[in-house]
Amino acid sequence: MKIRVALVVLGLSLLAPPLLGQALKGHDSNAPVDVNADHLVVQDRQDRAVFEGHVKVRQQGLALDTERLTVAYNKVGGASPQIDRLDAQGGVTVASADQTAHSDVAIYDLNRKLITMIGGVDLQQGANKIKGGRLVIELNSGRSVIDGSAVSGASGASEGDGGRVTGHFTVPQRKP
Repeated sequence: MKIRVALVVLGLSLLAPPLLGQALKGHDSNAPVDVNADHLVVQDRQDRAVFEGHVKVRQQGLALDTERLTVAYNKVGGASPQIDRLDAQGGVTVASADQTAHSDVAIYDLNRKLITMIGGVDLQQGANKIKGGRLVIELNSGRSVIDGSAVSGASGASEGDGGRVTGHFTVPQRKP
């Protein structure tokens, strides 16, 4: 089943416009991260900060909007905190210049340069749309993988019946 889904996505990628990962290829995860929210709680002993309410994150050409954002950081050698990971929950939107993806949850691992979006993923560029359960964007390579089911928990067990990836793509109008 997973091989078939991968082959379908690969075939559609030849016909479809670039996925969000390709639009973010080479994105600089070392660029400054700007966060704007209604409320902030710093949990310094746990090395995290929780932003809530209309959270807006900006980093270079990447925009992430959500209702709740947990920022995991580390304090190496007493230096100022360095962000390791952003966990977004609730109405998550990740956007580049011309593409937008929506999901229930998103994890941006700055060290591994990966963005994983889980739950009701909806990716759109113009009139072209792809839907699935999980989207993984590799920022170094620009490779994006969408599968039909969201993965839950550390066990990696799939939710539901495995789901499917669906797409709707516009076709250039040709003259007869």
